[in-house]
Amino acid sequence: MPAPGFVSAILPDLGFEEVIRFAREADYRCVELCCWPAGKAERRYAGVTHLDVADLTDARAAEVKAFLQAQGVFLSGLGYYPNPLDADAERAAFFREHIKKLIVAAQRLGLRNVNTFIGRNQRLNEVQNLLLFAEVWPPLVKFAAEHGVNIGIENCPMYFTYDEWPKGQNLAYSPAIWRKLFEVIPDANFGLNYDPSHLLWMQMDYLKPLREFTSRLHHLHLKDAHVHRDRLDEHGILANPLTFHTPKLPGRGDIDWGAYFATLREVGWKGPVVVEVEDKDYEGSLADRKRSLIECRQFLRTWIP
Repeated sequence: MPAPGFVSAILPDLGFEEVIRFAREADYRCVELCCWPAGKAERRYAGVTHLDVADLTDARAAEVKAFLQAQGVFLSGLGYYPNPLDADAERAAFFREHIKKLIVAAQRLGLRNVNTFIGRNQRLNEVQNLLLFAEVWPPLVKFAAEHGVNIGIENCPMYFTYDEWPKGQNLAYSPAIWRKLFEVIPDANFGLNYDPSHLLWMQMDYLKPLREFTSRLHHLHLKDAHVHRDRLDEHGILANPLTFHTPKLPGRGDIDWGAYFATLREVGWKGPVVVEVEDKDYEGSLADRKRSLIECRQFLRTWIP
């Protein structure tokens, strides 16, 4: 049976121990722990540091593992979602070095998954970005393999706000591109942190990739989205995506979750399924954000008792 969890980014008010205690109280089995560099957030859901991997000593790692065991909650992975192919070479290098710190921390904690983005240089076209990917990412994936860690790339295009245009900040948004990435890096520890909601608003089949890329699934995000057909008809798919779609909690959007979980059973997925909250209806207060996770857990009981 898949293990229900949530991404810790929605609880920036809480420290590590408080997040884990809440997970236990809300009947979640795991948490994807956000591990941004300590400092100010650059965008919504970013900049959250529930574990400072830059200062993770063996002693602190032992404390973390002991606390998790006592609470009966495990970490599905460590999460950090920057732009490692940023056009600013200094920024890109900083992002890649911090990904390495997550990899080392994951090994120290006995974890298998680090989740992130491929990134994208917005000054280059897709073909040029693929060449840049082939230069930058093989050493990162090799570094992860040497530490026994999987890299799970989320399929969000990061193509929402006007500072992310043109073409967004994450190359790995479609099956056609995934195939090209996997041709460059066939290593088994390089795969997907799969979020069906992004395929939905891009008008794509969000079930078929679960079958084609089963061996590349390292981690799953659960997020829903509602496509406003009237707005899409008015503005078209070339508009800012938030013009015609709204991120929602699972069960509050357009995804057929019955079909989704049936497909997961079909492909034999038994790993983490992790709620990612980006629903503005639940962001007014800490109590609202906690309520979003409690309601998600109740919704998921149909498939994960």
